[in-house]
Amino acid sequence: MNRTLPASPAPECVDSKARDRCTPADRETPEVDDIPVTLARVAQTWWPLALSWLLMSIEGPAHSAVVARLANPEINLAAWGGIVFPLALIIEAPAVMLLSASTALSKDWETFRRLRRIAMILGATFTLVHLAVAFTPLYDFIARQLIGAPEEILEPGRIGLMIMTPWTWAIAYRRFLQGAMIRFGHSRAVGAGTVVRMTANGLVLLTGYLIGTIPGIIVASCAVAAGVMAEAAYAGIRIRPIVRTQIRTAPRSTTQLTPGAFLSFYVPLALTSLLSFFVSPISSAAMSRMPVALSSLAAWPVVSGLLFMLRSPGMAFNEVVVAMLDQPRSYAALRRFAVLLGLGSLLLAVGVVATPVANVWLNQVMALPAELSQLSRVALLLALPLPLWAVFYSWFQGIIVNSKRTRAVTESVVIYLALSTGIMVVGVAIERFTGIYVAIVAMQCAALAQLGWLSWRSRHARRAWASS
Repeated sequence: MNRTLPASPAPECVDSKARDRCTPADRETPEVDDIPVTLARVAQTWWPLALSWLLMSIEGPAHSAVVARLANPEINLAAWGGIVFPLALIIEAPAVMLLSASTALSKDWETFRRLRRIAMILGATFTLVHLAVAFTPLYDFIARQLIGAPEEILEPGRIGLMIMTPWTWAIAYRRFLQGAMIRFGHSRAVGAGTVVRMTANGLVLLTGYLIGTIPGIIVASCAVAAGVMAEAAYAGIRIRPIVRTQIRTAPRSTTQLTPGAFLSFYVPLALTSLLSFFVSPISSAAMSRMPVALSSLAAWPVVSGLLFMLRSPGMAFNEVVVAMLDQPRSYAALRRFAVLLGLGSLLLAVGVVATPVANVWLNQVMALPAELSQLSRVALLLALPLPLWAVFYSWFQGIIVNSKRTRAVTESVVIYLALSTGIMVVGVAIERFTGIYVAIVAMQCAALAQLGWLSWRSRHARRAWASS
């Protein structure tokens, strides 16, 4: 079967202010076959990525389940969910969008080489930032003064962040390589890499659980670090035959990736990722200042972990849209798939959150104490529509990234961050509502506002594709 390569945009579709209106007729189509994109072909590209996202989403609940079964579960869960993971995410945030950038831009060997150099620079730079935060007094300022974390979780949080040092570079390296894999039709390799990651992660978690005397924060941090390093190593090995047989022989794009063009494309995406990850520490800081602070912080990684699992099928759809939208007659199939996936994600969420399955998950699998279990159940019910929003977020964002107008994505995240922060500030000022409930309501309202903005900003591109 002939593989369809996404087309390279014509120069005017990259540089013009009207580039979001460009249609397939305005684009190059090297090595593109005339087979229309069907629901089956969309599903074939989507499912390995969805499996990868799902496996990654299991990571958080697995950590919480093990930490909950070790000594001092409330303190270690709060340190992990309130300090270590949010700070690690913020530090590596500028490198996260290398997946979308590589998927959209890795068209030929020269561009691949330039993106690889950028990935290495980003990884090294933000690893230095991680070292500065974890190993200097800067940690005390951030965790104690900015986040306002309870005193008993400060030292466990510091230890966990130190262990997480390799995280940033490994994320930058493997996301860049995974984007190239998706671009050249190897989305299954991404899923295989996630299996490698989860295997390494699970072995460390199992070892820590069986030993039983290692603090939970150390077990969780070691597991995450081991997992991402193993996946990065696998990606480095798996990309070699793809480079040799496809990337090096791909037709040279007539639109070369200049530093200025890359920055105009990537900086908004990097800012998007950075601003998105600020939501987590802002939430931690707000919950630390609202009623039931320690319990809210302890329940937060469990709730956010399950929500990540339920949203993962929709989140995987973003790269599918970016990679397939340039292919012949793809828009209608992608749109139909988005509707079906959205309805399926919502039904799955209802089946998990609004039924006794939630109690089984929280009480048996996650081993939460009764108070934390009840707190988590209510929070999950408040967050019920989020999996549906995730699908259409990916649909609109994928269209925007494909059209190279990435600033619109950053704008949507600014709206999300401003609204969610405003709601949590009100919650802190009122001092009447449980912190985790306020954080979930803020997330829900902000997600709806962000989705509306992306829909509006993608309207011209959607009309152009629908009429092509």
